[in-house]
Amino acid sequence: AELPRIMSVTHVPTVIIGAGHAGLAMSRRLTERSIQHAVLERGEVANSWRTERWDSLRLLTPNWQCQLPGMGYSGDDPDGFMTMPDVADFITDYAATISAPVYTGTTVTRVSARDRGYLVETDRGHWTCDIVVIASGGSNIANVPGTAADVPAAIAQVTTTAYRSPNDLDDRAVLVVGASATGVQLADEVSRSGRPVTISVGEHVRMPRSYRGRDVFWWMHQTGILDEGLDDVDDLVRARHLPSPQLIGTPEHRSIDLNTLTDRGVEVVGRLGLISDGVARFSGSLANVCKLADLKMTRLLERFDEWAKAVDIADLGPPTRFDATRVPPAARLDIDLVENDIGTIIWATGFRPDYSWLDVPVLDHKGRIRHDGGVTDAPGLYVTGLNVLRRRRSSYINGAERDSEELSALVERHLHLHTTTPVSHPSLDTRQRLHQASDR
Repeated sequence: AELPRIMSVTHVPTVIIGAGHAGLAMSRRLTERSIQHAVLERGEVANSWRTERWDSLRLLTPNWQCQLPGMGYSGDDPDGFMTMPDVADFITDYAATISAPVYTGTTVTRVSARDRGYLVETDRGHWTCDIVVIASGGSNIANVPGTAADVPAAIAQVTTTAYRSPNDLDDRAVLVVGASATGVQLADEVSRSGRPVTISVGEHVRMPRSYRGRDVFWWMHQTGILDEGLDDVDDLVRARHLPSPQLIGTPEHRSIDLNTLTDRGVEVVGRLGLISDGVARFSGSLANVCKLADLKMTRLLERFDEWAKAVDIADLGPPTRFDATRVPPAARLDIDLVENDIGTIIWATGFRPDYSWLDVPVLDHKGRIRHDGGVTDAPGLYVTGLNVLRRRRSSYINGAERDSEELSALVERHLHLHTTTPVSHPSLDTRQRLHQASDR
């Protein structure tokens, strides 16, 4: 009989799970505080940026905002928008620059409490630690609605993590469900390929790419919106789960919204309710949803204008307002998917986290981590890299700068109060032996 494989066990004060930008920012901060740690990554550094994005995608934020602790964008196009290979290279270069102790190809299979710390089990050995920082993100699984099971078998279904380009679709019409940044970008791209497109629209955030000659993120940065903290947000739960704004990063700095899609011939319908007997049925609230999004955008622009008037910046263009969203006077409430030759449904309906490996009672009824600014109820267990973690800026790459600084201070304090025996960081030789032992 085959003998069971004996996994090596390594101890380190802190384990970070995930080597994306948030996990690496935390690694840099811990190094600055001389806190020994290991970063465990199931794939390669920046794995999700490499494997779960479509071909034409660019960041929504301009390059000058790509800042992490100790390193920022250094190219010659600060106002441009990185492609996904660019982002992956940026994060990989960052990992090398800060000499992050990353263990790639190491999948965490279980995290559980033990004594005053944690046991982190992986497919390449086990770790004990005093602190765990979860930086695996909250967008691990496509959040496809249950009614997807009622889609006729002849219609392909694609999530946004699997979609790569229109070339992978057949020539029939496409229904895009969801109108966040992802939904409107994919509806635009598929429409440009010549296929008929319908987009199903629920709650969304309308936002111009540029306003008065400056990028919208310049405005949000200068006015302090991105730095609003948890106490400044009226409805924190809602803010953390709002869809991403209707923006696109392009060399032309063009805007995208439902009006631009309508001009391209995309049909706009309401929120998808259900699919029954091959018929998709949509909400009749499209006009109200669009009116609310227009109102919120106008309020945002008014806030920009008030700030500009107060600081008296001379080279801004004049205040302007945008046309209201043009809602079809009789938007369809149902579409027979087969009769209308729908060949593909693209589910741009957001994501949910996968914490199936987390055996610590910190999850709510929806499987999300309960936390207060990244601090969970479990002593020594922290989370980073989530939307509006500690401030609005947390949702973007450069949000990790301040989040990691503040959370690393809490990690240091916890180690000071709850541990007494210093331990040495595993050397490169130890890491190699661990991997060799698991390979055998």
